[in-house]
Amino acid sequence: MGDEQSSLIRVLDHIVVDVIAAIRSAFDDALLERQAIEERFQIDVFLGDLSWETSYSLPGEGSPPRVRADISLDWPTWSQSAYRSWSIGESPEDMPEVVIEIALRIQRLNGLIDPKLILLALNVSPPTIGSDPLEAMGPTIEQSFSKDVGQTDDPPRTAVEVSYEGTFHLTEEILSDPESLVKKFAPLGRWIASTLVRLGDLKLPFLPADEED
Repeated sequence: MGDEQSSLIRVLDHIVVDVIAAIRSAFDDALLERQAIEERFQIDVFLGDLSWETSYSLPGEGSPPRVRADISLDWPTWSQSAYRSWSIGESPEDMPEVVIEIALRIQRLNGLIDPKLILLALNVSPPTIGSDPLEAMGPTIEQSFSKDVGQTDDPPRTAVEVSYEGTFHLTEEILSDPESLVKKFAPLGRWIASTLVRLGDLKLPFLPADEED
């Protein structure tokens, strides 16, 4: 158990925390507002995988915000083993990597919305993080109805979400110079900020912030 704890401390003291700090720095520089209540750091006690989740929005959006970016990082056990090998001077078969998922979400919509309107606002390709581009997934639509559904004509509350997934490979250069992570993630913060602005500028029917909890 002592070796496992020491291994975890090495991770938390080094590269994973450096990646998280670089993302926070990029988003802060892009003037995005962190939703502190949404942030989570989790450890899979059976598999040993680590995950970190956080959410950012444009400032002054209210609660919940109309547009939001949800970011998640996954650090699998094999990456930890590879990182540990590298840290003691060995050459791992594969260099460690972090799996990144970004969900851009527009919510508090009043009624049914054509998702094509959302996709048109997302027609700017995401930046390449490291060596691989982020891959866009299809849109997901969420709807919630009042408890009196069927008895009133109230439209459903709607949210549309588009996810992007990618893998950030931690090269020898990055591991040797973690401060370079800030520069590598800076384009991501700017892209998310500009995309949230485009989503927020869409002429869509939004519910007031205090009408959806």
